[in-house]
Parts: sequence; C-alpha cells; structure tokens
Amino acid sequence: MKKLATAALVGALTLPAFAAEFITIGTGGVTGTYYPTGGAICRLVNQYKKETKIRCSVESTGGSVYNINTIKNGELDFGIAQSDVVYQASKGTGKYKGNTIKKLKSVMAIYPELLTLVSRKDANINSLADVKGKRINLGNPGSGNEATALNLFKTSGIKKSDLAFAGALKASEMPDALRDNKIDGYFYMVGHPTANIKDASNSVDVKIVPLEGSNVDTLIKENPYFAKADVPGGIYKGNPNPTPTFGVKAVLVTSDDVSEKAVYTVVKAILENFEKFKKLHPAYANITKKSLLDGLSAPLHEGAKKYFKEAGIL
Repeated sequence: MKKLATAALVGALTLPAFAAEFITIGTGGVTGTYYPTGGAICRLVNQYKKETKIRCSVESTGGSVYNINTIKNGELDFGIAQSDVVYQASKGTGKYKGNTIKKLKSVMAIYPELLTLVSRKDANINSLADVKGKRINLGNPGSGNEATALNLFKTSGIKKSDLAFAGALKASEMPDALRDNKIDGYFYMVGHPTANIKDASNSVDVKIVPLEGSNVDTLIKENPYFAKADVPGGIYKGNPNPTPTFGVKAVLVTSDDVSEKAVYTVVKAILENFEKFKKLHPAYANITKKSLLDGLSAPLHEGAKKYFKEAGIL
C-alpha cells in the first residue's frame, strides 16, 4: 500500500514535466472544407508536439455559429467560422444582437468562401428569384450557411414561406437529398472545389446558380465583410463557366482564455510550412501570407500578433 502511495506521489511530482496541452479545433461537416482544413492545421501542429508539448485534434461540428458559441463556453479552443458571423459575434449585431462575445479573437483568415446555390438542372432554377415555390435547403440551424442565405433572402424580398420547403439538413446530407429528389437545391457557403458539390454533380445533373444583381450589390454595401467573386468554371461536372456570386473569408478563431503559447504555436506551424499547407487543399491555391490578415473582424489574439510580428507580416 505504502509502495503504491509512493509511486503515485512520484508520478504526480513528475507529471508536469511531461504534461501536454491539448487543443481542439471545431470545424464543420466532413464533406465540406472546414473539416480537412482543421485536419491540415492539426497535422502541422502535431509535427512539433515533442518540442511544444501541444497536441491538436479536430472535431466535426455544426459550423460557424456552433463553433463560436462553443469557444465562448470554453468547450472548444479554436474554431473555423465565416468572417460575417465573426463580425456579428464580436460587434453584437445580427444573430448576436445585444450579445457581444468580447473574448472572441482572430487567429488568421484562411481562404475565401462563396455562397453557392447548387440546384438540380431539371428544377429550372436560373436565378435567385426562381427559388420561390421550390424545395431549398438553407443549412442546419446555427450554421453560417443558413445565416447568409436568410440575409440574402431579406435583401431580395424573399421570405422563407415563399419556398415549397425550407430544409435544415446538415452539409453532409445535402448531396444525397438532391440526388434522391428530396430537394431542388441547396445553399452552401464553402471554399472551392469541395467534395460535397463534386459528389452531387457526379450523381445528378446540377446547375450552379448565379447570385448577382442589385440585391447582391445592396447586401455587399450594407455588410463590408462580403465581396463579389466567381465559383470557378470547370471544377464541377456540367458547369464549364465561372458563376458569379459573393462570399466571405473562412477565419480561424479562438478565445482570450486560450494560452498565448498555443495560439503562437498554431500560427508558427502554418507559416513555417506555408507551401506545404497550400498543397493540402485546392481552396488554398491563391492564398498568401499577407492575405491571412485580410477580412479579420475580431481583434487578433496576442499569440497570433506575436508570431505575425516576428515573421515581419504585421
């Protein structure tokens, strides 16, 4: 008994020398771009776990709003979120009216995400106005996906009740629902190319619907975190030409409560392996070290600031 107690005491005394800090990144559905992005970041961070004693793991979640709320509650250390949702959370507007999350901090803006309306070709949806009377998936509750689609509806004078059916499926469920003719189309805020839309276009004829016009211009004017962009042509079967739309940035966020060391380690792991990181997903093809600081609507975490300054980027 005495031996056991002594062993336990020795173990307790030596533990801090080996204690690792575990960090978790909240992402999105497994077929989207957030999940592989979280995986790519963790892979780079874990290369240095012997030296840093920081271990990184990834979690599939409901997306932007879920990640921010869970970071606020201290259940996640990092999360990926749309820059518009980050803006609302840090300023107490939109979904977060009167509920500013002061401890929310930016780590870096990773890649552009575009609001994409994917429809069955036989549904004859050629513009946003054509969604009236159709079965459209807006996104799971608490996703930036749903928030942006409803924001666009508001500016365009379209009500949820104008749809024959307003779906709340998760991103991973949308391609099958489209293929099985349970929905006519779905909105997806995502970096391109994505396995999700590739899966859909390989099993049914799809059309990527242009989202443009004075309604989109108004939305961008009212919300400075939005910008126009094109879904590239030729990346999805049956859609050879670029499709105009608009989007935001996918931002890696954290909380004031997360240590400076952990945030510094994450930023350093990505920037010191930047070319390798860019090859981990086609959505990162055009990002630069400087672009990682564009589109941040919450203040930079001190740990991120420290590394960006050391690297001469800030």
